This record gives sequence, structure tokens and C-alpha cells, in this order.
Amino acid sequence: MNTTVASAPVALPVDSARLAWLPVALFGSVMGLTGLAVAWRVAHTLFGTPLWLAGGIGVLALLAFVLLAGAYAVKAVTGFAHVRAEFAHPIASNLFGTPLISLLLIPLLLVDLDQTLARVIWSIGAVGMTVFAWLMVSRWISVRQKPAHATPAWIVPVVGMIDIPLALPALGWADSLHGLMVFATAVGLFFAIPLFTLILSRLMFEEPLPDALQPTLLILVAPFSVGFSAYTATAGGVDGFATALFMLALFVLAVLVGRLRNLLQCCPFKVSWWAVSFPLAASASAGLKYAVFAHDAVASGIAVALLALATTVIAGLTVRTVWGVARGELRALSS
Repeated sequence: MNTTVASAPVALPVDSARLAWLPVALFGSVMGLTGLAVAWRVAHTLFGTPLWLAGGIGVLALLAFVLLAGAYAVKAVTGFAHVRAEFAHPIASNLFGTPLISLLLIPLLLVDLDQTLARVIWSIGAVGMTVFAWLMVSRWISVRQKPAHATPAWIVPVVGMIDIPLALPALGWADSLHGLMVFATAVGLFFAIPLFTLILSRLMFEEPLPDALQPTLLILVAPFSVGFSAYTATAGGVDGFATALFMLALFVLAVLVGRLRNLLQCCPFKVSWWAVSFPLAASASAGLKYAVFAHDAVASGIAVALLALATTVIAGLTVRTVWGVARGELRALSS
């Protein structure tokens, strides 16, 4: 199944902390890579594409997670005040869901290698995501919010809940934890409605998003594309409601995909561009799953187009990010 998901600048205390500039939103790259690996696995089933493509992308996703987890742990140990300030921010705080979503997606890559390890990682992610979503919703209704803070990043806790059911069929827990699947899907889809409305209202009536936050607009696709996959995993197949979710994902994506074209014009490359990766990968995965159900040329064509788009964009983001790391630019690209 953000992407790195961009966040607004966070005022951090000045001290000797190492990697104090590292944003938690960088875990969005793990989400995008993992989602793309899952999409290519479905493409192998549908079109017979080489399985090593999915495996290679999955290895890259796991490597990115290990490196980022280690780096952010260094930040937390050497300067926890920076982490606390990031979590207190009304926009950036929502992006603490990105490492938890990563923990929910990674088991899809590991289950064939070690089911026990995959189940442990998923369990940590599921508990953490549920607590985090509860905490964020409690904050929203307990602390007065400003309209300008209603950005697409607010969707991340909701998407995290919808991600909970995705790995359960592969983990062999779909029957025993079916109630949890219903709970997570229901909570995620329910809260997606008012949040989507609030964010759309902010986009319509407030000042435009800052350039650094423009890529996060594609996060608005995720509740529908991920919702489709979560609902079909919970319901056991594609029905009318699942089809409606997929059609909504296509429409919202069509409205927002022009943002990809404007990225080069709006701002120089930043790791915040990774915000587009997970929504595109989730849309590709949903398109492929729908094509398996529909069995027609149109659905297959849409699935191929979505997979090609997601792969091209994520490949470009990966190459540019690795090049930036090699040149020692990661700190500048994260600011």
C-alpha cells in the first residue's frame, strides 16, 4: 500500500542531537515501495509478470525500513525533544502513522519467508495504529483546530486503520480476526468522509497549500484505493460497494494526477515528493484486483496504466533520492 508524506516545518529546539532534521514522514517511502511490491505480485497472478520484480522492490522496501528505523531511533535517543516537538505539531504529528502503516504492510512481504515474524510485526503495527488513531481523533475533538491545519496529512491515521485488514488473509487470521477487520475498515471509512470534506473545504476556501505540501494532495486518493482493498479482504470479494470505492479512487486520482505534472514547476525536488508514491501504488493494486474480478479489456487496460504510472513515478523518486543521498544532500532535501 505516504508516501514520503510532506509535513509543515516544525520548530525544533537547538541542541546537539544527531539527525535532528530527519522527518518521520520519510517512512512514507517504505509505504510506497511496499505497496508497489504488492501490486507487482498481483500483476504476476493476473498477467504472469516476473515474480522477481516484486521481490526486488520488496527487498528495497525492507532495506529502506531498516535504515530509516535505525536513523530515527538515533534521533530519538540523542534528541528526544525534537521528536516530541514533531509529535506536537498539528500537521506533522499525523505522519507518525507512516512507520505504523509500514509495519502493517511489511508482513505482506515477509509472510512467505517467516509467518511467525510477519505475525509479530503485524501485531505491533495493528496495536500501535489503533492507539495512534484513537489518540489523534481525541486530539482533534479536544483541542481547537485551525482551518489551515486541515491538510491531506490528516488522512494518514484513517488510512492506517484501513490498512489493518490487508495482511490478515495472507497471515491466516482472516477468520479468527474477522471482527477486527470489520472494526478497522468501518472506523477508517467512516472517518474518511468528514476528513475528506474538511480538507476539500480548506482547499476551496483557504489559501493554497505551500509548495512543499502540494504532493500530499494525492493522499486524498488513499482512503478509496486502500478502502477497496481492505473492504474486499474483509468481505471476501468484490461487490457493488467495493466497485463504488474503486470508481471513486479513479475519479479522485484523475482530478489530482495533474499535480504530478506540476511538481517540477512548483518546487525543486524534496523527499516530500514521496507523498505521491503510496496513493499511486495503492491505486495500482486496487486496479489489478478489480481487473481480476472484472475480466474485461477495459479493466485490464486501466490496471496496466495505473501500474505503469506508479512504477515510473516511484522508480524516478528512488533514483533521485539515492542520487541525493550519494551526494550528501539528504538533509537539504528533507528541509
